[in-house]
Amino acid sequence: MTLDRTAGLAETARALAAGDVTSRALVERTLARIEAAQGGINAFRLVRAEAALAEAEAADRELAAGVSKPLLGVPVAVKDDMDVAGEPTAFGCCGEFPPVAEDGEAVRRLRAAGAVIVGKTNTCEFGQWPFTEGPAFGATRNPWSTAHTPGGSSGGSAAAVAAGLVPAALGSDGAGSVRIPAAWTHLVGIKPQRGRVSTWPRGESFQGITVNGTLARTVADAALLLDAASGNHAQDPHKPPAVDASAAVGRDPGRLRIALALKPPFTAVPARLLPEVRARVVELAERLAALGHTVEEADPPYGQIGLTFVPRATAGIAERVAEAPFPALLDRRTRGSARLGRLLGGAPLRAARRAETVLHGRIGGFFTSYDVVLAPTTAAPPPRIGALLELSGFATDRAMIAACPYAWPWNVLGWPGVNVPAGFTADGLPVGAQLLGPANSEPLLVQVAAQLEAELRWHEKWPAPPVTERSAAA
Repeated sequence: MTLDRTAGLAETARALAAGDVTSRALVERTLARIEAAQGGINAFRLVRAEAALAEAEAADRELAAGVSKPLLGVPVAVKDDMDVAGEPTAFGCCGEFPPVAEDGEAVRRLRAAGAVIVGKTNTCEFGQWPFTEGPAFGATRNPWSTAHTPGGSSGGSAAAVAAGLVPAALGSDGAGSVRIPAAWTHLVGIKPQRGRVSTWPRGESFQGITVNGTLARTVADAALLLDAASGNHAQDPHKPPAVDASAAVGRDPGRLRIALALKPPFTAVPARLLPEVRARVVELAERLAALGHTVEEADPPYGQIGLTFVPRATAGIAERVAEAPFPALLDRRTRGSARLGRLLGGAPLRAARRAETVLHGRIGGFFTSYDVVLAPTTAAPPPRIGALLELSGFATDRAMIAACPYAWPWNVLGWPGVNVPAGFTADGLPVGAQLLGPANSEPLLVQVAAQLEAELRWHEKWPAPPVTERSAAA
């Protein structure tokens, strides 16, 4: 049996468990796809060809012995901010980085579930921007239109899944960095509750705003990878109660009260929802209403939540820059953010951290009236490659806020959100919508996302393979 690029995570795991395919054969085909697509898509910073084949052969021995694990022998990818033993963690930066000694906790748990880590995917420098470009690796391109970015900062993971190079991948989300590329590549992207998937060896990443999440073509696959990666290191500061995301897929959520939140949260510069994106999100709202849910326009009481985000985000950048082995090679915008983070790293940061409890109370109260929020994931479709690369720091911030004003408040709150595909613009560019909930609401959000998927069947629509991959397959 030969699994093609359309095979999902669960389907691949079942085929391996049934003996229909070997992990070695599957990983060989995966590596060939990655190599063929690298020139056109450039999804990977590092490919672990030799190590992955060795891991596949070990998985085949376990499969032959009757061992059962959720992802035994399945090839997956992880973002280049995650530690993989024996490999460098460059996090989008220039320079030669030393290999790390140990897996990060999320990678360790994927291995414990039997997954084969085929490579590390590209991300912009320290994950700051909604595009995946830079002098360290070039430009990662969107499989739906290679003239456009797949988004960021988990753009390499999104591009790899959207192109069918791997069935699913881990990313991280500090201001929408899983949800934004998921929206712009027609994927499901789960940003889980803070602490659901460990960020260890950093107990808190970027002052607690960044979490690890999953990207896949279907809700079931994104949930399966989430369950496999979930869990904590003994020293993690955030340990939410366990949830079973996979069990929620296909479960009837009942009739819900859904708030359609179209107004961007407060930002210091203008942000406008483009009519074409608004129309796609409203169509999803209408579909939810047709499924029996009560949907009405209402916006969470965000207030000036942005004042709590900036100190945490920039202090996080300052921490990373202080550890960087090659600071002179960093982007000028990174150095500028680090300077601001050092200024805000005292009393403003402490005040921002304290404000989270107040925000939990105020925005949590909104969920006494509504069960779920439906909001745009971005205000615009993906920009063209290079559109933001050479901008000044201020101009980059303006462009980011204009395109992506909706995702970051849930990072401040630490609560779950799920991007679902919302369709395409007239130019064929993907856009998405977020399902947002209160603390530990992943199962409910997964239920609603799966309900939409059963109606819309977005996973059946694929981009054309990259030209290089089509040539390799000929």
